[in-house]
Amino acid sequence: MELGAFSVSLSVKDIHVSKAFYEKLGFTVFGGDITQHWLIMKNGDHIFGLFQGMFEGNVLTFNPGWDQNARNLDSFTDVREIEAQLVAQGVELTKPTEPGGEGPESIAFLDPDGNAILIDQHR
Repeated sequence: MELGAFSVSLSVKDIHVSKAFYEKLGFTVFGGDITQHWLIMKNGDHIFGLFQGMFEGNVLTFNPGWDQNARNLDSFTDVREIEAQLVAQGVELTKPTEPGGEGPESIAFLDPDGNAILIDQHR
């Protein structure tokens, strides 16, 4: 099962404070919009998102169809196929796909310890 690019989505209290902190560690803004309270930060191959007021807790995030630089891959496993494989293995989804769709979509579920996992396809 190919899950695509991996990052961690951090739920932060103050995006400006968090941005300044991670810049001290050598991270730079790679994407996002601070006025909408979300940024993608990158340092080499290391990438994560900062999200203020969008969700509780931190989320493991996978992006089918993207490499670690958010470039489109020639081929990838569609999120609906990933969903079918997970459901067949007994994974309970907290957010399934809409039936009959194609293109951008996402699924969400929890690991056995309650950590949130998001598989978020952008194309």
